[in-house]
Amino acid sequence: LNNVVPAMDLMMDDYGFGLSKRRVTLSTSGVVPALDKLREQIDVMLAISLHAPNDELRNEIVPINKKYNIEQFLASSRKYVEQSKAQHKVTVEYVMLDHVNDSMDQAHELARTLKDTPSKINLIPFNPFPGSDYGRSSNSRIDRFAKVLMDYGFTVMVRKTRGDDIDAACGQLVGDVIDRTKRILKRQQAQRGGDAIQVKSD
Repeated sequence: LNNVVPAMDLMMDDYGFGLSKRRVTLSTSGVVPALDKLREQIDVMLAISLHAPNDELRNEIVPINKKYNIEQFLASSRKYVEQSKAQHKVTVEYVMLDHVNDSMDQAHELARTLKDTPSKINLIPFNPFPGSDYGRSSNSRIDRFAKVLMDYGFTVMVRKTRGDDIDAACGQLVGDVIDRTKRILKRQQAQRGGDAIQVKSD
């Protein structure tokens, strides 16, 4: 918070960027004590990076969940918006990972998980990058997932990906990967039965 709060103050200061509190959004993956302190210090829009409907899956893809689980994260988020004058609903960010967190059962489970949290849901198509274990959900899977959530009464947005051509979409700026450790190479060789794969190296 030592850097985050002054930066947001600067964005909203009349002698800084002069932005409205509704034009400044803090996105967090769930360090609950910091979020609890934040609501006493500043009032901006809050977006939470959830990405899973249950603790078992979120432990895998968002490791901070092992320390602060979904129930704790959502409880802290609810307290934030209850006190906030900037917003009345939490923005829930949910990256769509192909056949990982995008099934219809998971959509129903997500709706149940969020039932007590005033929220709107932002579905974000994953931006694949070299060496990633995940792929992007198809448009049809995203559409079906969104429809389930809307049937529960949630406001759902599907983010239009930008910057795909420079590997910068969805905040995942990756550039041109150089596999210095050869971990990616070894994993790909194992998956393909040991076939040689050319990678960049120094």
